[in-house]
Amino acid sequence: MPALETPLHFLTGAELDAAALASLLDRAAALKAAPLSSRVLDGRAVALLFQKPSTRTRTSFETGVFELGGHPMVLRGEELQITRGESVRDTALVLSRHVAAIGLRTGSEEELEELAAHATVPVVNMLSPLHHPCQAIADLETLREAYGELEGRVLAYVGDGNNVARSLAVLGGLAGMEVRVAAPAGYQLEDGWGAVLTDDPAEAVAGADAVYTDVWVSMSDDESSAAARRAALAPYRIDDALLDRAAPGAFALHCLPAHPGEEITEAVLYGDRQRIWDQAENRRHAQKALLELLVSAAAERG
Repeated sequence: MPALETPLHFLTGAELDAAALASLLDRAAALKAAPLSSRVLDGRAVALLFQKPSTRTRTSFETGVFELGGHPMVLRGEELQITRGESVRDTALVLSRHVAAIGLRTGSEEELEELAAHATVPVVNMLSPLHHPCQAIADLETLREAYGELEGRVLAYVGDGNNVARSLAVLGGLAGMEVRVAAPAGYQLEDGWGAVLTDDPAEAVAGADAVYTDVWVSMSDDESSAAARRAALAPYRIDDALLDRAAPGAFALHCLPAHPGEEITEAVLYGDRQRIWDQAENRRHAQKALLELLVSAAAERG
């Protein structure tokens, strides 16, 4: 792919076009089949900034950078001078002199955008309040493993219309999928992201190829509202009865961490009607393909 067609940063997923996304997913599959076949980061480091806790994002990025031949430089928020007043701009300028790319997991959309505005190396959104695009590319890779082509497939998301739902709408739409989001009033995804919106989970999953959910109370939510959130979202739980309304062979997806008995039943989470653990693994392969794409294009730009 010519360098000019490749974005410098990956913040929402909308930086890609349909062809670039398809190529990325092809490469993710190839890297899954041959994990050590690319050495694009040989002798280089990637800064991974975590301002929020992480299990899957941290382990998949650390392992992925290592498999690409690089050094994952994990930096927690309290370890940086930002906590003592250094600007995000200065942090971006300094890190750009040392690393091939920067990943950021943050509770501030503004900090993510400022980091990208001043960094001269690729910046990857590892999770922000509005978007989780690295999760979405892994989800699409998981769906491709199951179905092959994604064009025309239907993905139903039930529950809180959060950053995961938003990223699925953006990237699922790019892949030619119909993304439906079912959520109650007050928890619905906004118009404008390309998803089909409803408050009826049965309507959303009717004929769907996969049914997706996320936690009802995330780390960014106020615990004082937890009881109200659980009450409002209870009708959106993924159980066998809801899956029965989907297409034959449909399966459950969940970005994890899960709370069995809340947004998904234990029987579905650990049963044979899910590909959740494939999703968790595919974070590594999809992110490796993304880093390879961005870092290679940045090197061509010079």
